[in-house]
Amino acid sequence: MTAFFQSLGMNYEWAWFVATVCGILLIALPLMLSVAMIIYVDRKVWAAINLRRGPNVVGPFGLLQSFADGLKVFLQETIIPSAANKGIFLIAPIVTFTVALAAWAVIPFDAGAVLADINVGLLYILAISSLSVYGVVMSGWASNSKYPFFSAMRASAQMISYEVSIGFILICVVLWAGTFNLSEIVMAQEGHGFGIVNGYFFNILLFPMWVLFFISSLAETQRVPFDLTEAESELVAGYQTEYSSMSFALFWLGEYANILLMCTLNALLFFGGWLPPLNIDLIPWFDIPGIFWLFAKIFFFFFMFSWVMATVPRYRYDQLMRLGWKIFLPFSLLFVVLISGWLMLTRYAA
Repeated sequence: MTAFFQSLGMNYEWAWFVATVCGILLIALPLMLSVAMIIYVDRKVWAAINLRRGPNVVGPFGLLQSFADGLKVFLQETIIPSAANKGIFLIAPIVTFTVALAAWAVIPFDAGAVLADINVGLLYILAISSLSVYGVVMSGWASNSKYPFFSAMRASAQMISYEVSIGFILICVVLWAGTFNLSEIVMAQEGHGFGIVNGYFFNILLFPMWVLFFISSLAETQRVPFDLTEAESELVAGYQTEYSSMSFALFWLGEYANILLMCTLNALLFFGGWLPPLNIDLIPWFDIPGIFWLFAKIFFFFFMFSWVMATVPRYRYDQLMRLGWKIFLPFSLLFVVLISGWLMLTRYAA
């Protein structure tokens, strides 16, 4: 894209700047539209599982319901508690929303279709996702209310706990792929399966790590059964209790942007990203654009997120922490040893 703007007569610096801004908008604007639509899909899936209709009034089939809700929130008054720390109170949702968007900079949508194709893309994702806890803690503390504060402490402990096991899971992926670059990790999944399955996804040895990663994704985004930060019976609405209008909407948008990010990482790290699911000799199979395959996989994982939310009961807090520290952490650490041993016996054997 930089070369295109240079061809219009710009020097390299201005061409790079304009190309970068266009790339950011090309990701951010469709992402915001996608967030509005997946909220609609989320509610429709819950309704179908619970034998209800879901949104069906605003627009055809209720498609404009999310936009109507957004307009309603936008027109509401922003209320700041008198005892709150006003500066931090207003910055917290901005931090949450900004961090949720920043992570998409290294996501490859197709071969070469990535804003920043850096060699440490996976480390960047891990670093950015760890920053999201700051928005939660800032909002809980700045509200100067006990319920948001308790929720913020729960959320920070929960997110930090499951990030540890996610780190070990990602080590397994990096060991097998031999790189931190997300595009190269996708290409490293080509044709694996121990000869049992000829497809574009990681081999069966890493399948248990995907199961752990998917469940940890639910915990990291505070989705059921890990939504202890918003336990209605005791914390009202968690760290968002004192927020209203667009400050509340920024939390909502950031939450769903993170959910989409985790669905994308599930597809990229374990299920071949933009590659077709199977390596079969069909004429139109490989003519389908890679971004279609990626979006189909993202939608599949999002459906699983919604399915879990509509059917699985909430954990108690002690159960949640025990699952993270006493089950996921030892199991993921064990697989780091197993993957390393397997690679030493096969790939790196003299």
